[in-house]
Amino acid sequence: MEPLFDFLGSYWWLAFPLMGVASGFGGWWSKQSKERHKRRLELIKAKSEARSVEMQARAQLKAAKAHDGPAHDVEASDAASRQDRLKRLMATHDEVMHRWLDYELDVAKLIAFPTMSDGRQPLTAAFLRAKKVADGLRPASAETKVDPETLAEYRDAVHDFEVAFDVAEQDARRVRDSGFTETERKRLDRAQQLLRTAVDQSATAAERQIAYKRVREELDGLIVLSDDAVEVLEKQVAPELEAGKTPLQPPRAEA
Repeated sequence: MEPLFDFLGSYWWLAFPLMGVASGFGGWWSKQSKERHKRRLELIKAKSEARSVEMQARAQLKAAKAHDGPAHDVEASDAASRQDRLKRLMATHDEVMHRWLDYELDVAKLIAFPTMSDGRQPLTAAFLRAKKVADGLRPASAETKVDPETLAEYRDAVHDFEVAFDVAEQDARRVRDSGFTETERKRLDRAQQLLRTAVDQSATAAERQIAYKRVREELDGLIVLSDDAVEVLEKQVAPELEAGKTPLQPPRAEA
């Protein structure tokens, strides 16, 4: 150890430069450590910000999907609901049409409730106008895609059609033939009796044809029969005419 002590004793003055070097190295090392620590903090911050942006983007995407999903489901549900309502409306439309055709094609009903075929009657005219509107708005089929506005318009038309028919029917059943004179009511009664013979399959063909002609005579000027009603009646009077036999001739007006 003595040589070391002798060396240190002879070169003690070197301690001051070495201390400066050590101090400078320590300062440089400390500075480098701070720089590394700063870079690590910056890296950590950058990663944290990137993670935050990524999480925010995922949250926004998830929220968008959650929003769009129910909206799409609601839209699909509304469309399906509209189709169901359209089917019900068309069924109601058909039901009222069938009720009307019971009068339009059944001569016996027309004789019993003559105002149902008289477009001059205000309630009957209102019903026929409502029918025309509903028929015009009716979609081609129950599968037709309709928007809410179109469905609402058709719904209101069908409702008006149904109500107008109910009112006209109730009034027709109330007044019956009260709008006719006593002579005209007697003609209607005879026409009703003759009609029973005309469609009675137990009667002979000649009897049915004569009765049919007289029915037309009695109703002439009182009730207007539609072409469809006449066709239905003729098939009831003489079904064999469908096979191409001589058709029944309508009565001729007296000179």
